[in-house]
Amino acid sequence: MGMVMAFTACGSGNSTTTTSTTEAKQAKTVEFNADSAYQYVKQQCDMGPRVPGTPAHEKCAQWLTAQLQQWCDTTIVQPAQVTTFDGKTLNIKNIVGSFNPTATNRILLLAHWDCRPWADNDPDEANHKQPVMGANDAASGVAVMLELARNLSQTRPDVGVDLLMVDAEDWGTDGDEDSWALGTQYWASNPHVAGYQANYGILLDMVGARGARFAQEYFSLQYAQGVVSLVWDTAAKAGYGNLFVNQHGGAITDDHVMVNRIASIPCIDIIDMRPDSDTGFFDGWHTTHDTLDQIDPATLCAVGQTLANLILDL
Repeated sequence: MGMVMAFTACGSGNSTTTTSTTEAKQAKTVEFNADSAYQYVKQQCDMGPRVPGTPAHEKCAQWLTAQLQQWCDTTIVQPAQVTTFDGKTLNIKNIVGSFNPTATNRILLLAHWDCRPWADNDPDEANHKQPVMGANDAASGVAVMLELARNLSQTRPDVGVDLLMVDAEDWGTDGDEDSWALGTQYWASNPHVAGYQANYGILLDMVGARGARFAQEYFSLQYAQGVVSLVWDTAAKAGYGNLFVNQHGGAITDDHVMVNRIASIPCIDIIDMRPDSDTGFFDGWHTTHDTLDQIDPATLCAVGQTLANLILDL
């Protein structure tokens, strides 16, 4: 029998303990700190909208890099130039923090860290040219990954874990799927490590809002049904079956699609889609109202604890 893993629920503490079992095996425990993750959302929002080409974007890139350098074994910043659907050239940065970089048994976690340049779904047309703060649609996934990085620096996973923060996801337009996920498209064609492979990937997108509900996204099931089952089963065992519902959801062209199609890494999307809403997403999606008051630490907790349990059980 291998190492026995024991898991605790989310809380404000950050304890990592070991206990003995009847078979004298050591058990790792981790408590995902929802309050810490919430503060990482706030710190991103305090910089302003992280739109490529702005001072807030550059400040956030430096901050994210410094955070990962504290905790990860290696941190790589991947600069790139991409061209948007409206003809702009963007200088972007993908940022990767890795644990156990030489391990061949690896998983990839990713989230985009940029913000949409225009609040084109805002109910007030006067706001359509204003940038989106991106508390949920960007900062939430990044915050969960940062708190996981902090946890993993203490618990030390047995597998390789790569935390990929991708840029320029949200500078897209309806009807042109290749206009989205520009940073991920670049990374998938030019990985941060030559010949990079992972067993699978998990994308975090809009994982912090009140009332979130994570159904099983269509492309995730098409490309990586086994990974979907693994994540949703882990969430259910941790007591989060009310958020990770065992139902098929809609389809969305997101970063995970590019990871599957270009990098050939099975990748799923944990994403809050709401079929009963006008937009299909949370109320603040692509509006000036995607601010810190959208965020519920309990949602961050459910996602973060699920992933922490999953990693430690590998």
